[in-house]
Amino acid sequence: MSPEKGKLRPTPPRAYLNPEFMASPQARGIRVLTEMTEPHQRFKKYGVRNTVVMFGSARTLPPEVARKRLEEAKALAASGTCADAECAHRVRIAEIDLRSSAYYEACRELAFEMTKWSLTLPEWQRFLVCSGGGPGIMEAANRGAHEAGGRSVGLGIALPFEQEHNPYITPELDLEFHYFFVRKYWFLYLAKALVAFPGGFGTMDELFEMLTLIQTKKTKKQFPVLLFGSAFWKNAINFEAFQEWGMVSPEDRDLYIHVDSVKEARDMLIEIITERYLKPDSEAND
Repeated sequence: MSPEKGKLRPTPPRAYLNPEFMASPQARGIRVLTEMTEPHQRFKKYGVRNTVVMFGSARTLPPEVARKRLEEAKALAASGTCADAECAHRVRIAEIDLRSSAYYEACRELAFEMTKWSLTLPEWQRFLVCSGGGPGIMEAANRGAHEAGGRSVGLGIALPFEQEHNPYITPELDLEFHYFFVRKYWFLYLAKALVAFPGGFGTMDELFEMLTLIQTKKTKKQFPVLLFGSAFWKNAINFEAFQEWGMVSPEDRDLYIHVDSVKEARDMLIEIITERYLKPDSEAND
């Protein structure tokens, strides 16, 4: 059909304003680039130079929520309105959740203590708590920093479940990623310490990624990796077996440290961070 005589054709959208193109496989490289450059611009704008990364399970409940669910499960079992096996299962899950909730509180307290300490430093030198942005341990980390009156970072990821952003992240430092590997880059890039709380596959993925990059010296920063909760970590992973089977070097055992209390973790982090990043000849912001 010929164009109508004398009528101008509408101007087509520029490629970068074309939603169909920007969501296409051909534009994947552009999307990756935006997830690299936009956070960089944002962190620079808001003066974020150093982070203390805290991550763990998105399923860990606050103690008050876990206690309430256990009470509800026991009340349901006592009422006889569900089958014995189902009631027993619900009570058992609620008991597990209550046991794990201690780590929510520990993370919240540690984030509070680290933020309170960081606020005593000059603004350009501060260490902000950084989490994965979601619920559970991630919420506890951002919550503790918020309650201490400090800022914190949330690096969210688009997932079909478990990943709603928690309300305690500093709004201008609340980011959402599509690509896991870019999100991992930002976890590492600003990190000066890592505290891993009990978690599942995602926690293991992030932990071993960090350990591998430090071990292989792909990052020049040799920052501390604290495994909070030795009862969980020593049962979940037999780290010593790696060395016994000759899969890692003896010195690789020094890449991580088991800790079991907020005070122990706080004191260790402050001591190591001060030694490595706050002295005149330190490697700060390397």
